[in-house]
Amino acid sequence: MLTGKQKRFLRSQAHHEKPLFQVGKSGVTENMVEQIRETLEKRELIKVKVLQNCLEDKDVVAETIAEATDAHIVQIIGNNIVFYKESIEHKEIILPK
Repeated sequence: MLTGKQKRFLRSQAHHEKPLFQVGKSGVTENMVEQIRETLEKRELIKVKVLQNCLEDKDVVAETIAEATDAHIVQIIGNNIVFYKESIEHKEIILPK
């Protein structure tokens, strides 16, 4: 579980990032989950955008992706969701204690 201080740090890191994935009308697919899992391993911190035509609520999308990838939800702001998962091989982000 992330502390408030860690979430603030990660939000500041993700601020200038552009969303790497978009969830559309088809919702969260197994292929998308696999790609997000691989990207989280390489980058640790990613943004996902929920498009207007998505039939699912953004909170449901966030929970679905977080559970499927074992990632933490850092922030849901507007239609963007920020996820963090500590990388095993490509560790770059050092979280504050």
